[in-house]
Amino acid sequence: PATLCKLGAKRVRSVRCRGGNMKYRALRLDSGNYAWGSENVTKKVRILDVVYNASSNELVRTKTLLKNTIIQIDAQPYKQWYLKKFGVELGKKKKGDKK
Repeated sequence: PATLCKLGAKRVRSVRCRGGNMKYRALRLDSGNYAWGSENVTKKVRILDVVYNASSNELVRTKTLLKNTIIQIDAQPYKQWYLKKFGVELGKKKKGDKK
């Protein structure tokens, strides 16, 4: 059966499978392991919002997490990693810019 994991405080249920093995089904999640592909780095980050889902707008309205859903995440772990590796602070405006 479809679980349709929602955005919220972490709630995970265990499900008994064939042979007495256990699977863990996420009913609600608030964080996940996401990769920054071009920089080849993966961090555990907080999920802020569900932005787009190609299958249905109702899944966006109800904040349902599925495969291939576009979400908004907290970028702070990536910013800290970038600052540590390259010494450049991301998202900061330069002093000369007037935009």
